[in-house]
Amino acid sequence: MALDLIQIRRDLHQIPEIGLEEFKTQAYLLARIDELTKDKPFIKQKTWQTGILVFIEGYAATKTIGWRTDIDGLPITEETGLDFASQHDGRMHACGHDMHMTIALGLLEQLTQIQPKENLLFLFQPAEENLAGGMLMYEDGAFGDWKPDEFYGLHVRPDLNVGDIATNTGTLFAGTCTIEITFKGKGGHAAFPHQSNDALVAAAYFITQVQTVVSRNVDPIEGGVVTIGSMHAGTTNNVISETAKLHGTIRALSQDMNLHIQNRVRAIAEGVAASFGMAVDIKLQPSGYLPVENDPTLAQELMTFFQNAPEINLIDCLPAMTGEDFGYLLNKIPGVMFWLGIDTPYPLHHAKMSPNEKALSFGVSHISDFLRAKSH
Repeated sequence: MALDLIQIRRDLHQIPEIGLEEFKTQAYLLARIDELTKDKPFIKQKTWQTGILVFIEGYAATKTIGWRTDIDGLPITEETGLDFASQHDGRMHACGHDMHMTIALGLLEQLTQIQPKENLLFLFQPAEENLAGGMLMYEDGAFGDWKPDEFYGLHVRPDLNVGDIATNTGTLFAGTCTIEITFKGKGGHAAFPHQSNDALVAAAYFITQVQTVVSRNVDPIEGGVVTIGSMHAGTTNNVISETAKLHGTIRALSQDMNLHIQNRVRAIAEGVAASFGMAVDIKLQPSGYLPVENDPTLAQELMTFFQNAPEINLIDCLPAMTGEDFGYLLNKIPGVMFWLGIDTPYPLHHAKMSPNEKALSFGVSHISDFLRAKSH
């Protein structure tokens, strides 16, 4: 009996969980995987924390082909008004990982009807959004002998139509780095500023000055992003702030540029702190979110396959400044990531983001054709 993809997606949509806390999600996936793989001795599975690896042994294997899906949700309060909205307060599958998981289960069903020639690995990876779960699994040796020779994955994209698949033969997503900076001054009464050292003012100068990194230190042809999205300083109107905490992000399409921007952000923060005579704590956390760089040969092969499918509108797209921890795995293992259109007016990470579920059967049908051609 074929999987009910829409029901599975709606089941998963109701139980979003933050990275490495995906306990209900893992239990649900394991139950569905057990149904799909029972009485098939050529299939093995194991878990890593809240992640799952399913290995399909080929009858004459020369390589292992991997498919990766992410399984975590986001700390967002859902506002879709759907009958199957999140049942977990302050948690939502606003990035489409419920769609990703459902498609992965559909592919697993399609590709295990008979034993394939090549090995297949299905990775249900936790903590994409917050802890670079792909990096954690790789560095912990979770793959073992099941490490793929080629790795593939998708990400849903709201502004593309159902039927659209978009990718390229180079960089698809930016590499990212989290910025956490705390200026440490001396608090005091607003009436006596000369007896204090205002961390809020120093932070404001930093926010203004850091805008020059992209405008004056980055090659305009390459581009980059420095965004400070959060500043917390002070408690009331008549008290000078002792500390000011900033939280932001760096994004670039190459790791060299990302490192260059990091160095400039650090130098400006240190310079501002020195000019105000205060201390500064700087944490730049790039680990695990490298640029998503497609293998040119494998990407061209995938694009040619999809281009020859009349139901698919293949788009050779430009890179996006969004980040994805699949970049870490593609840095270790050649592979391809691509966009799958889901046709909804709200962007990823929006509280009202609601994919067109027609993308589920479309994705399973055509992606399974591609993986079957590679593995059978």
